[in-house]
Amino acid sequence: MNAPETQQQPPQQSTLEEQVIEALRGVYDPEIPVNIYDLGLIYALDIDADGVVNIAMTLTAPGCPVAQTFPGTVECAVKCVPGVNDARVELVWDPPWTKERMTEAAKLQLGLI
Repeated sequence: MNAPETQQQPPQQSTLEEQVIEALRGVYDPEIPVNIYDLGLIYALDIDADGVVNIAMTLTAPGCPVAQTFPGTVECAVKCVPGVNDARVELVWDPPWTKERMTEAAKLQLGLI
């Protein structure tokens, strides 16, 4: 009697969106030691069929000293994700960022809960 053949499922690959989120989690706010995704600075993330990522994000304060350069840092991090052909980051200030946008993990990391 032959042993039944077992089919191995290929490891499930994460979606492009999940990979982009992981890349965003690798970018840290210059003033707060928490990544920008868990800080709640990413307001919108859209990936089109051509692998173009559009991000609407804010900063913790409008007068942030990196306001001019930080979007480029975020774009570079996202463009490094395989499958991403381009990335565009738009800084938005409405609604203003508040601590309520932070994930539980970020709040815990900063001792806010």
